[in-house]
Amino acid sequence: MTIESVRKPEWLKIKLNTNEQYTELKKMMREKKLHTVCEEAKCPNIHECWAVRKTATFMILGSICTRACRFCAVQTGLPTELDWEEPERVAESVEQMGLKHVVITAVARDDLKDGGAEIFAETVRAVRRHNPFCSIEVLPSDMSGEYDNLKTLMDAKPDILNHNIETVRRLSPVVRARATYDRSLEFLRRAKQINSNIPTKSSIMVGLGETKEEIIEMMDDLLNNDVNIITIGQYLQPTKRHLKVQKYWHPQEFNELKEIALLKGFSHCEAGPLVRSSYHADEQVWAAEKNMQL
Repeated sequence: MTIESVRKPEWLKIKLNTNEQYTELKKMMREKKLHTVCEEAKCPNIHECWAVRKTATFMILGSICTRACRFCAVQTGLPTELDWEEPERVAESVEQMGLKHVVITAVARDDLKDGGAEIFAETVRAVRRHNPFCSIEVLPSDMSGEYDNLKTLMDAKPDILNHNIETVRRLSPVVRARATYDRSLEFLRRAKQINSNIPTKSSIMVGLGETKEEIIEMMDDLLNNDVNIITIGQYLQPTKRHLKVQKYWHPQEFNELKEIALLKGFSHCEAGPLVRSSYHADEQVWAAEKNMQL
């Protein structure tokens, strides 16, 4: 019997909520021809975020990714043409939703010389024009590790730069496609070198076969590259074609990892079975800023 055929533990049960707020938000996304990572990546928190918190993580540059990471449910293939009107539509949606914090992510666009950096930067600028009091978090791919691409995005001055390292060093070649562990560390380090005032953040999934010692090593690697915030969540197999879950970590184990992260020096750590990179992102940023000022 495989681990995936075993019933998921109680702490992974999700409460579905498709109230009017959820329906209205979904309708708005379709009307404005926008994509969300909430839907494309089959996020387990979509009902809480859409129906209760009225928040969403916008996914720009289309819905087709040029990479085929073995954990991700986002469609892989030949991307569509660039939509230069997308930044304005995102900005208008943020305004319509009345958000105080927005997360903007994107598919990897290895087909583009700039990795999509210019549209990413323009989306940041458009959101700021329409919503001057809304904080903006960006979650890009490594943009092929090109310094100029990262600088284009950082020059738009997002409030926080988030780039996920995804897993521990040993498992990175198995879990990720094209992206590498060291390139992600370099990406995060360079972001801080470009603008040291912009906090950086990264995320890891557990349950893929990593050990506690490897997670702690990964924490040290992030800290050595000046990362401020870390999030830790349980990997869930999106389809049978993706990597299988090797272990379901217990909530108490997540609490222990959070305690270790904070003791090591992260300004904030969000850890739990259903935690994702953008989960309660507004609270993460505010808590981190408070701790960084202490």
